[in-house]
Amino acid sequence: DLRHSYQSTFWCTMKLLLSKPRGFCAGVERAIDTVEEALAIWGAPIYVKHEIVHNRHVVQGLKDKGAIFIEDIEDVPVGARLIYSAHGVSPAVREQARARQLIEIDATCGLVTRVHSAVKRFASQGYQIVLIGHRNHVEIIGTAGEAPSVTTIVESIEDVNHLKFSQDEKLFYITQTTLSLDDVKEITEALIAKYPKIETLPSSSICYATTNRQMALREITDLTDLVLVVGDPQSSNSNRLREAASRRGIESYLINDEKEIQPKWLVGKKKKK
Repeated sequence: DLRHSYQSTFWCTMKLLLSKPRGFCAGVERAIDTVEEALAIWGAPIYVKHEIVHNRHVVQGLKDKGAIFIEDIEDVPVGARLIYSAHGVSPAVREQARARQLIEIDATCGLVTRVHSAVKRFASQGYQIVLIGHRNHVEIIGTAGEAPSVTTIVESIEDVNHLKFSQDEKLFYITQTTLSLDDVKEITEALIAKYPKIETLPSSSICYATTNRQMALREITDLTDLVLVVGDPQSSNSNRLREAASRRGIESYLINDEKEIQPKWLVGKKKKK
């Protein structure tokens, strides 16, 4: 309870608003449940490629139950059970796992799988793939791995300006599922302006839950002068929410729990009329 952490003088003038919807999406819930179920059926250890979700508390809780999170497939004993995280993996990772005779359990988010399938399909039809997202994010690494020789990752309008494709080339773009609506709008507009014939999917590849949470936060930013996003620094969703508030001129911070709140952030904060 935050009220037990700070002086009551802060609380006599402040109102706490909770954005809704909030929390994990269905894909993340499914991934967490997959690890829990595997541990219940087969017991520890259960190996997981990458953190099942970017949330420190969830990951630690699963570690305590016997889950072992790895990045290198070589760290998994031959024949062991391996769960792929919600972020997805490249075909190369799956080949490594099969070479080690691992029992694969796929907890990849369904929307991420849809993106992978689209990249494979359009690449096989001779398209150059423009993948909008954060270059070092595990989801983008996995998606780009579906067609690495024809995939170009774009993170900004500046990256779009540097693209050297001709107007005659067949181009297809798609996005990371957890991006900011603001960022995607700016980048896609720049892409379409430069390459009017570029193609994409009929519907957005940004996760509906990501969109809903960003829209919900936008609705309350005019009513607040401080936004605290409870989430892990590695989480793309959490970072995009903090950025959504910051873009609208609202002081905002990303925290894992109430212990990370600095009292100075609350000084002078009052509810807006």
